Amino acid sequence: MVTTKFTYAASALTLVGVPAGLAMTGGNVDGVFTGPLAVTLALLALGIRRWPRTILVLSLLCVFTQRTSFLIEAGGIWPATAAFVGAALAGRTRFAVVAGSLALLFWTNWDATVAERPVDWIFAHSGGEALWLGAALAGVTAYRNALGWRTEMAHRITQDELQREIDARRRRAEERVEIARDLHDVVSHTLAVVGVHLNVALDAFDAEPEEARSSLKLAQEVRNRAMTDLKALVGVLREGSVPALESLDGLVDQVRTAGLRVSLNEFGDPVDVPAPVATAVYRVVQESLTNTVRHAPQATRAVVTLRYSPSRVVVDVRDDGTLPVEAVVDGHGIAGMRERVAALGGALTAGPDKSGFVVRASIPVGS
Repeated sequence: MVTTKFTYAASALTLVGVPAGLAMTGGNVDGVFTGPLAVTLALLALGIRRWPRTILVLSLLCVFTQRTSFLIEAGGIWPATAAFVGAALAGRTRFAVVAGSLALLFWTNWDATVAERPVDWIFAHSGGEALWLGAALAGVTAYRNALGWRTEMAHRITQDELQREIDARRRRAEERVEIARDLHDVVSHTLAVVGVHLNVALDAFDAEPEEARSSLKLAQEVRNRAMTDLKALVGVLREGSVPALESLDGLVDQVRTAGLRVSLNEFGDPVDVPAPVATAVYRVVQESLTNTVRHAPQATRAVVTLRYSPSRVVVDVRDDGTLPVEAVVDGHGIAGMRERVAALGGALTAGPDKSGFVVRASIPVGS
Protein backbone atom coordinates (compact mmCIF):
# COMPACT_ATOMS: atom_id res chain seq x y z
CA MET A 1 0.00 0.00 0.00
CA VAL A 2 1.45 3.36 -1.08
CA THR A 3 0.92 5.97 1.65
CA THR A 4 1.22 9.74 1.59
CA LYS A 5 4.28 9.54 3.85
CA PHE A 6 5.94 7.19 1.38
CA THR A 7 5.43 9.60 -1.52
CA TYR A 8 6.95 12.48 0.46
CA ALA A 9 9.89 10.35 1.57
CA ALA A 10 10.43 8.97 -1.95
CA SER A 11 10.38 12.49 -3.40
CA ALA A 12 12.92 13.78 -0.87
CA LEU A 13 15.25 10.80 -1.32
CA THR A 14 15.06 11.15 -5.11
CA LEU A 15 15.91 14.83 -4.92
CA VAL A 16 19.05 14.09 -2.92
CA GLY A 17 19.90 10.65 -4.24
CA VAL A 18 19.97 11.32 -7.98
CA PRO A 19 22.86 13.86 -7.92
CA ALA A 20 24.75 11.77 -5.35
CA GLY A 21 24.24 8.58 -7.33
CA LEU A 22 25.41 10.16 -10.58
CA ALA A 23 28.55 11.34 -8.87
CA MET A 24 29.21 7.85 -7.46
CA THR A 25 28.60 6.04 -10.78
CA GLY A 26 30.68 8.35 -12.93
CA GLY A 27 27.85 10.33 -14.49
CA ASN A 28 27.74 14.06 -15.09
CA VAL A 29 27.84 15.96 -11.78
CA ASP A 30 27.12 19.37 -13.28
CA GLY A 31 24.14 20.77 -11.39
CA VAL A 32 22.80 22.36 -14.56
CA PHE A 33 22.08 18.86 -15.89
CA THR A 34 21.57 16.76 -12.77
CA GLY A 35 19.42 19.35 -11.00
CA PRO A 36 16.50 19.39 -13.47
CA LEU A 37 16.49 15.58 -13.63
CA ALA A 38 16.43 15.25 -9.83
CA VAL A 39 13.66 17.85 -9.46
CA THR A 40 11.56 16.30 -12.23
CA LEU A 41 11.83 12.78 -10.81
CA ALA A 42 11.10 14.08 -7.30
CA LEU A 43 7.94 15.84 -8.49
CA LEU A 44 6.83 12.73 -10.37
CA ALA A 45 7.31 10.66 -7.19
CA LEU A 46 4.53 12.68 -5.54
CA GLY A 47 2.03 11.08 -7.92
CA ILE A 48 3.06 7.46 -7.28
CA ARG A 49 0.13 6.81 -5.00
CA ARG A 50 -2.51 7.57 -7.66
CA TRP A 51 -0.76 6.61 -10.89
CA PRO A 52 2.04 4.11 -10.12
CA ARG A 53 2.45 2.68 -13.63
CA THR A 54 2.20 6.05 -15.37
CA ILE A 55 4.75 7.60 -13.03
CA LEU A 56 7.14 4.69 -13.64
CA VAL A 57 6.91 5.12 -17.42
CA LEU A 58 7.34 8.91 -17.20
CA SER A 59 10.32 8.54 -14.89
CA LEU A 60 12.06 6.15 -17.29
CA LEU A 61 11.30 8.53 -20.19
CA CYS A 62 12.91 11.42 -18.26
CA VAL A 63 16.05 9.36 -17.71
CA PHE A 64 15.94 8.27 -21.36
CA THR A 65 15.72 11.88 -22.55
CA GLN A 66 18.61 13.06 -20.38
CA ARG A 67 20.93 10.20 -21.20
CA THR A 68 20.26 9.94 -24.94
CA SER A 69 21.01 13.66 -25.10
CA PHE A 70 24.34 12.92 -23.37
CA LEU A 71 23.42 15.27 -20.52
CA ILE A 72 24.19 12.47 -18.06
CA GLU A 73 26.58 9.62 -18.73
CA ALA A 74 25.38 6.88 -16.39
CA GLY A 75 22.22 5.56 -14.81
CA GLY A 76 19.39 4.10 -16.80
CA ILE A 77 17.28 2.47 -14.11
CA TRP A 78 18.32 3.40 -10.58
CA PRO A 79 17.37 7.13 -10.86
CA ALA A 80 13.75 5.91 -11.10
CA THR A 81 14.05 3.67 -8.02
CA ALA A 82 11.21 5.48 -6.22
CA ALA A 83 8.89 4.82 -9.16
CA PHE A 84 9.83 1.12 -9.25
CA VAL A 85 9.28 0.72 -5.51
CA GLY A 86 5.97 2.60 -5.66
CA ALA A 87 4.69 0.41 -8.49
CA ALA A 88 5.63 -2.74 -6.57
CA LEU A 89 3.96 -1.46 -3.39
CA ALA A 90 0.81 -0.77 -5.40
CA GLY A 91 0.73 -4.40 -6.54
CA ARG A 92 2.23 -3.75 -9.99
CA THR A 93 5.37 -5.85 -9.42
CA ARG A 94 5.12 -7.71 -12.74
CA PHE A 95 4.82 -4.43 -14.63
CA ALA A 96 7.86 -3.09 -12.77
CA VAL A 97 9.90 -6.21 -13.59
CA VAL A 98 8.99 -6.02 -17.29
CA ALA A 99 9.72 -2.28 -17.50
CA GLY A 100 13.03 -2.70 -15.68
CA SER A 101 14.10 -5.62 -17.86
CA LEU A 102 13.33 -3.75 -21.09
CA ALA A 103 15.13 -0.65 -19.84
CA LEU A 104 18.15 -2.71 -18.79
CA LEU A 105 18.35 -4.40 -22.21
CA PHE A 106 18.03 -1.07 -23.99
CA TRP A 107 20.79 0.65 -22.01
CA THR A 108 23.12 -2.32 -22.30
CA ASN A 109 22.71 -2.19 -26.08
CA TRP A 110 23.01 1.62 -26.05
CA ASP A 111 26.27 1.56 -24.10
CA ALA A 112 27.72 -1.09 -26.43
CA THR A 113 26.68 0.43 -29.78
CA VAL A 114 26.01 4.15 -29.47
CA ALA A 115 28.13 5.20 -26.49
CA GLU A 116 30.79 2.59 -27.40
CA ARG A 117 31.64 1.85 -23.79
CA PRO A 118 34.23 -0.79 -22.88
CA VAL A 119 32.92 -4.26 -22.05
CA ASP A 120 34.07 -4.09 -18.44
CA TRP A 121 32.30 -0.72 -17.99
CA ILE A 122 29.08 -2.15 -19.46
CA PHE A 123 29.17 -5.23 -17.23
CA ALA A 124 29.90 -3.16 -14.14
CA HIS A 125 27.14 -0.61 -14.70
CA SER A 126 24.48 -2.93 -16.18
CA GLY A 127 25.17 -5.61 -13.57
CA GLY A 128 25.05 -3.07 -10.75
CA GLU A 129 21.74 -1.68 -11.97
CA ALA A 130 20.28 -5.18 -12.34
CA LEU A 131 21.33 -6.07 -8.78
CA TRP A 132 19.98 -2.76 -7.46
CA LEU A 133 16.60 -3.26 -9.15
CA GLY A 134 16.36 -6.89 -8.02
CA ALA A 135 17.17 -5.99 -4.42
CA ALA A 136 14.63 -3.15 -4.37
CA LEU A 137 11.81 -5.26 -5.81
CA ALA A 138 12.68 -8.23 -3.59
CA GLY A 139 12.59 -6.01 -0.50
CA VAL A 140 9.22 -4.57 -1.47
CA THR A 141 7.82 -8.04 -2.17
CA ALA A 142 8.99 -9.29 1.23
CA TYR A 143 7.41 -6.27 2.91
CA ARG A 144 4.09 -6.81 1.12
CA ASN A 145 4.08 -10.51 2.04
CA ALA A 146 4.76 -9.70 5.70
CA LEU A 147 2.01 -7.08 5.68
CA GLY A 148 -0.41 -9.52 4.07
CA TRP A 149 0.44 -12.19 6.65
CA ARG A 150 -0.19 -9.80 9.55
CA THR A 151 -3.46 -8.67 8.00
CA GLU A 152 -4.55 -12.28 7.60
CA MET A 153 -3.62 -13.02 11.22
CA ALA A 154 -5.64 -10.00 12.39
CA HIS A 155 -8.60 -11.19 10.32
CA ARG A 156 -8.33 -14.68 11.80
CA ILE A 157 -8.15 -13.26 15.32
CA THR A 158 -11.32 -11.26 14.70
CA GLN A 159 -13.10 -14.25 13.15
CA ASP A 160 -12.02 -16.56 15.98
CA GLU A 161 -13.25 -14.12 18.59
CA LEU A 162 -16.54 -13.70 16.75
CA GLN A 163 -17.05 -17.45 16.51
CA ARG A 164 -16.13 -17.83 20.17
CA GLU A 165 -18.65 -15.19 21.12
CA ILE A 166 -21.36 -16.86 19.00
CA ASP A 167 -20.63 -20.21 20.65
CA ALA A 168 -20.70 -18.63 24.10
CA ARG A 169 -24.05 -16.96 23.38
CA ARG A 170 -25.48 -20.25 22.13
CA ARG A 171 -24.32 -22.04 25.27
CA ARG A 172 -25.79 -19.30 27.46
CA ALA A 173 -29.08 -19.55 25.58
CA GLU A 174 -29.16 -23.31 26.07
CA GLU A 175 -28.36 -22.86 29.76
CA ARG A 176 -31.15 -20.32 30.12
CA VAL A 177 -33.62 -22.72 28.52
CA GLU A 178 -32.60 -25.41 31.01
CA ILE A 179 -32.85 -22.93 33.89
CA ALA A 180 -36.32 -21.88 32.69
CA ARG A 181 -37.40 -25.51 32.77
CA ASP A 182 -35.98 -25.90 36.28
CA LEU A 183 -37.77 -22.75 37.40
CA HIS A 184 -41.03 -24.11 36.00
CA ASP A 185 -40.54 -27.42 37.78
CA VAL A 186 -39.63 -25.80 41.12
CA VAL A 187 -42.48 -23.29 41.05
CA SER A 188 -45.14 -25.76 39.86
CA HIS A 189 -44.05 -28.46 42.30
CA THR A 190 -43.89 -26.03 45.22
CA LEU A 191 -47.29 -24.53 44.52
CA ALA A 192 -48.84 -27.99 44.14
CA VAL A 193 -47.39 -29.33 47.40
CA VAL A 194 -48.12 -26.15 49.36
CA GLY A 195 -51.65 -26.16 47.98
CA VAL A 196 -52.25 -29.75 49.17
CA HIS A 197 -51.01 -29.00 52.70
CA LEU A 198 -53.04 -25.81 52.89
CA ASN A 199 -56.18 -27.72 51.90
CA VAL A 200 -55.45 -30.36 54.57
CA ALA A 201 -54.86 -27.65 57.17
CA LEU A 202 -58.07 -25.90 56.17
CA ASP A 203 -60.13 -29.11 56.46
CA ALA A 204 -58.60 -30.09 59.81
CA PHE A 205 -58.42 -26.63 61.33
CA ASP A 206 -61.46 -27.06 63.63
CA ALA A 207 -61.61 -30.84 64.19
CA GLU A 208 -57.86 -31.69 64.41
CA PRO A 209 -55.81 -28.56 65.12
CA GLU A 210 -52.57 -30.56 65.61
CA GLU A 211 -52.87 -32.06 62.11
CA ALA A 212 -53.59 -28.59 60.69
CA ARG A 213 -50.51 -27.23 62.48
CA SER A 214 -48.40 -30.09 61.10
CA SER A 215 -49.64 -29.44 57.55
CA LEU A 216 -48.84 -25.73 57.82
CA LYS A 217 -45.36 -26.57 59.12
CA LEU A 218 -44.76 -28.91 56.18
CA ALA A 219 -46.00 -26.25 53.77
CA GLN A 220 -43.54 -23.76 55.28
CA GLU A 221 -40.63 -26.23 54.94
CA VAL A 222 -41.50 -26.83 51.28
CA ARG A 223 -41.66 -23.08 50.73
CA ASN A 224 -38.21 -22.57 52.35
CA ARG A 225 -36.61 -25.27 50.20
CA ALA A 226 -38.20 -23.77 47.10
CA MET A 227 -36.88 -20.28 47.97
CA THR A 228 -33.36 -21.70 48.30
CA ASP A 229 -33.60 -23.40 44.91
CA LEU A 230 -35.00 -20.26 43.29
CA LYS A 231 -32.19 -18.08 44.68
CA ALA A 232 -29.61 -20.46 43.24
CA LEU A 233 -31.26 -20.44 39.81
CA VAL A 234 -31.66 -16.66 39.76
CA GLY A 235 -28.01 -16.30 40.75
CA VAL A 236 -27.03 -18.18 37.59
CA LEU A 237 -29.12 -15.80 35.49
CA ARG A 238 -27.60 -12.64 36.92
CA GLU A 239 -25.01 -10.73 34.89
CA GLY A 240 -22.53 -10.33 37.72
CA SER A 241 -19.51 -12.25 36.42
CA VAL A 242 -16.71 -10.83 34.26
CA PRO A 243 -15.69 -13.53 31.76
CA ALA A 244 -14.54 -10.88 29.27
CA LEU A 245 -11.78 -9.69 31.59
CA GLU A 246 -10.67 -13.25 32.25
CA SER A 247 -10.30 -13.76 28.48
CA LEU A 248 -7.83 -10.88 28.01
CA ASP A 249 -4.80 -13.14 28.50
CA GLY A 250 -6.00 -15.41 25.70
CA LEU A 251 -6.60 -12.42 23.43
CA VAL A 252 -3.08 -11.10 24.09
CA ASP A 253 -1.58 -14.52 23.34
CA GLN A 254 -3.42 -14.63 20.01
CA VAL A 255 -2.12 -11.20 19.00
CA ARG A 256 1.41 -12.26 19.89
CA THR A 257 1.17 -15.00 17.26
CA ALA A 258 0.82 -12.24 14.65
CA GLY A 259 4.34 -11.04 15.49
CA LEU A 260 3.44 -8.14 17.80
CA ARG A 261 5.00 -8.07 21.27
CA VAL A 262 2.18 -7.31 23.72
CA SER A 263 2.37 -6.79 27.47
CA LEU A 264 -0.68 -6.68 29.77
CA ASN A 265 -0.58 -4.70 33.03
CA GLU A 266 -3.47 -4.59 35.52
CA PHE A 267 -3.76 -2.44 38.64
CA GLY A 268 -6.59 -2.77 41.14
CA ASP A 269 -9.29 -5.39 41.70
CA PRO A 270 -11.69 -6.22 38.83
CA VAL A 271 -14.04 -8.29 40.98
CA ASP A 272 -16.77 -5.61 41.19
CA VAL A 273 -16.73 -4.65 37.50
CA PRO A 274 -20.23 -5.16 35.99
CA ALA A 275 -20.58 -7.35 32.91
CA PRO A 276 -21.39 -4.46 30.46
CA VAL A 277 -18.28 -2.56 31.56
CA ALA A 278 -16.13 -5.70 31.40
CA THR A 279 -17.36 -6.40 27.87
CA ALA A 280 -16.62 -2.82 26.80
CA VAL A 281 -13.09 -3.07 28.24
CA TYR A 282 -12.50 -6.31 26.34
CA ARG A 283 -13.76 -4.83 23.06
CA VAL A 284 -11.59 -1.72 23.39
CA VAL A 285 -8.49 -3.86 23.89
CA GLN A 286 -9.48 -6.22 21.05
CA GLU A 287 -10.22 -3.47 18.51
CA SER A 288 -7.10 -1.49 19.44
CA LEU A 289 -4.74 -4.46 19.04
CA THR A 290 -6.47 -5.54 15.83
CA ASN A 291 -6.02 -2.03 14.39
CA THR A 292 -2.34 -2.14 15.33
CA VAL A 293 -1.77 -5.47 13.61
CA ARG A 294 -3.84 -4.64 10.54
CA HIS A 295 -3.11 -0.96 9.90
CA ALA A 296 0.26 -0.24 11.56
CA PRO A 297 2.65 -2.88 10.15
CA GLN A 298 5.66 -0.91 11.38
CA ALA A 299 4.60 -1.39 15.01
CA THR A 300 6.68 -3.91 16.98
CA ARG A 301 5.33 -3.53 20.51
CA ALA A 302 2.06 -2.74 22.30
CA VAL A 303 1.33 -2.15 25.98
CA VAL A 304 -2.15 -2.72 27.46
CA THR A 305 -2.74 -1.12 30.87
CA LEU A 306 -5.94 -1.55 32.91
CA ARG A 307 -6.61 0.42 36.09
CA TYR A 308 -9.57 -0.59 38.28
CA SER A 309 -11.00 1.67 40.96
CA PRO A 310 -14.31 1.70 42.85
CA SER A 311 -15.65 4.42 40.56
CA ARG A 312 -14.26 3.64 37.07
CA VAL A 313 -12.07 1.50 34.82
CA VAL A 314 -9.36 3.16 32.71
CA VAL A 315 -8.08 1.33 29.62
CA ASP A 316 -4.86 2.39 27.91
CA VAL A 317 -3.58 0.66 24.75
CA ARG A 318 -0.33 2.10 23.40
CA ASP A 319 1.82 0.93 20.47
CA ASP A 320 5.00 2.22 18.82
CA GLY A 321 3.48 2.46 15.34
CA THR A 322 1.30 5.01 13.58
CA LEU A 323 -2.15 4.40 12.13
CA PRO A 324 -2.73 6.05 8.74
CA VAL A 325 -4.99 9.09 8.70
CA GLU A 326 -7.70 7.11 6.91
CA ALA A 327 -7.87 4.58 9.77
CA VAL A 328 -8.48 7.30 12.35
CA VAL A 329 -10.97 9.25 10.24
CA ASP A 330 -12.88 6.37 8.65
CA GLY A 331 -13.11 4.32 11.82
CA HIS A 332 -11.76 0.78 11.55
CA GLY A 333 -13.41 0.07 14.89
CA ILE A 334 -12.56 3.37 16.58
CA ALA A 335 -16.03 4.84 16.05
CA GLY A 336 -17.61 1.64 17.35
CA MET A 337 -15.40 1.68 20.44
CA ARG A 338 -16.28 5.31 21.11
CA GLU A 339 -20.02 4.62 20.83
CA ARG A 340 -19.81 1.56 23.10
CA VAL A 341 -17.92 3.50 25.77
CA ALA A 342 -20.20 6.55 25.48
CA ALA A 343 -23.26 4.33 25.97
CA LEU A 344 -21.88 3.45 29.41
CA GLY A 345 -21.28 7.10 30.33
CA GLY A 346 -17.55 7.03 29.54
CA ALA A 347 -15.23 8.69 27.05
CA LEU A 348 -12.67 7.37 24.56
CA THR A 349 -9.82 9.14 22.79
CA ALA A 350 -7.61 7.76 20.02
CA GLY A 351 -4.70 9.41 18.25
CA PRO A 352 -0.94 9.59 17.80
CA ASP A 353 1.49 10.88 20.38
CA LYS A 354 5.28 11.26 20.44
CA SER A 355 5.86 7.54 21.04
CA GLY A 356 3.25 6.00 18.73
CA PHE A 357 -0.52 5.60 18.76
CA VAL A 358 -2.68 5.60 21.91
CA VAL A 359 -6.26 4.52 22.60
CA ARG A 360 -7.52 5.53 26.05
CA ALA A 361 -10.98 4.89 27.52
CA SER A 362 -12.45 5.82 30.88
CA ILE A 363 -15.65 3.99 31.86
CA PRO A 364 -17.64 4.61 35.06
CA VAL A 365 -18.32 1.44 37.03
CA GLY A 366 -21.54 2.75 38.52
CA SER A 367 -23.10 3.61 35.16
